[in-house]
Amino acid sequence: MEKILVTCEMEVTLKMIGGKCKPLILESLIRNGAQRFSELMRKITQVSQRTLTNQLRELESDGLILRTVYAEVPPRVEYAITPKGKSLENILELMCEWGEKNIDERFVMPNPQCSGDEQ
Repeated sequence: MEKILVTCEMEVTLKMIGGKCKPLILESLIRNGAQRFSELMRKITQVSQRTLTNQLRELESDGLILRTVYAEVPPRVEYAITPKGKSLENILELMCEWGEKNIDERFVMPNPQCSGDEQ
């Protein structure tokens, strides 16, 4: 396995959760439990199918989510948070709070992901 050179501990975190939608995937799995690809696509509207696939693979590779394939016809695949991924819950919550407090007129948020209203 090739080693990844990092300069500090914060960079380790950013390498694992940095990405177009990784924090949103993690937050959704923490909040809603195991989900199928199509459910994640519906919840994370601003991402392409290709990007979501790649981000899910990276999160799985980093041990933050678990991909389970059920032997059914057609095959069913679910993604769930791992304990390692769940340990990011407080960081993700703080990111949501910071964004809520610091959003300004440059941003438009038609579909808030972090608000407690989502069910």
